Amino acid sequence: PGIDLWLQSRRMDEAARADFLGQFVEHSRGIGFAVLGGAFGEGIDLPGKRLIGAFIATLGLPQLNPVNEQIKQRMGALFGAGYDYAYLYPGLQKVVQAAGRVIRGVDDRGVVVLIDDRFADAKVQRLFPAWWAREGALA
Repeated sequence: PGIDLWLQSRRMDEAARADFLGQFVEHSRGIGFAVLGGAFGEGIDLPGKRLIGAFIATLGLPQLNPVNEQIKQRMGALFGAGYDYAYLYPGLQKVVQAAGRVIRGVDDRGVVVLIDDRFADAKVQRLFPAWWAREGALA
């Protein structure tokens, strides 16, 4: 009740992106929805209390396609971990980038909630940055 929703849309031009980011002001009461790895995944700065949290609802894995499958095969032949190099590492890089939008400086505080059962996997957790504080259930 009384909470605005701000939505990223396809093909936002520069003005629309600026308007979207302009909603994130200290003391605003709204929730923004953006695509993981999209236009707002990196290169934006919302310091202080402009962005106090993020819900990340997927591992951000790249889509299955012939190019990624070729990368998987090649990396598997070279390093024995083709899936990780083609899918897992790029996906988690997007997750870490998105989480980094919340904490921009040493004085920033915020919460990042990872919403996907796969985040509870020990292999995935070992790839999280060491400085991430883990609180609550991971299941």
